[in-house]
Amino acid sequence: MRPDGRTSSEMRSVNITRNFIDTAEGSVLIEIGKTRVICTASIEERIPPFLKDKNQGWVTAEYSMLPRATDIRTMRESTSGRVSGRTHEIQRLIGRALRSVVDVTVIGQRTFWIDCDVIRADGGTRTAAITGSFICLADAFNYAIRKGLIEKNPIKDYLAAVSVGMVNNQPVLDLNYEEDSTADVDMNIVMTGSGNLVEIQGTAEGNPFSENNLYELIALAKQGIESLITRQKEIFKDFTVSISI
Repeated sequence: MRPDGRTSSEMRSVNITRNFIDTAEGSVLIEIGKTRVICTASIEERIPPFLKDKNQGWVTAEYSMLPRATDIRTMRESTSGRVSGRTHEIQRLIGRALRSVVDVTVIGQRTFWIDCDVIRADGGTRTAAITGSFICLADAFNYAIRKGLIEKNPIKDYLAAVSVGMVNNQPVLDLNYEEDSTADVDMNIVMTGSGNLVEIQGTAEGNPFSENNLYELIALAKQGIESLITRQKEIFKDFTVSISI
């Protein structure tokens, strides 16, 4: 048994609250165990300069963590005057992941901004952010269709992410902070609803891991991601324009 009583293949409890911030075109509070992330989507009627004359839009993300999202206060990055390497890495990951399932040629010359703010961190913040971001982005696309900004849904597939790792030589799903901080292998996996891999971030924190371990972790991640996408499909039932895969 794990520290919180779960089996090795068991996800933490998942709770998703849509329209959490009513000023945004799409918003979600996603809670996975004690990890809580607010994701909002905003529509901006312009594109980055590098996309000039490309006849496409853009989807991008920003990520931040509140000072007391962790047990010990962390300094705000605005105070230090620079964004950390970790933050850059995570927000680029979120943006890449979302763009992998969006046809940016049909959203017009506009940017869909995703903001992910961690209000409580207990492991898996980036994977929770990706899973929640997909939902609020879909809501924003639905909003854009209702308002006549775009003609059709640009989403090509579902998207979710989860963490896996080797803890005490055992592959486990959805690590909390206690497990993540002691794991021999820490891995974040992003997949589509069709079961295709978008990104694998895996590191041996201790001893190197085998190819068999890698396949075990991917299979475990797929199981967790399928459960998250099932939740997404339940949420999307009431969409004005549904996601058809």
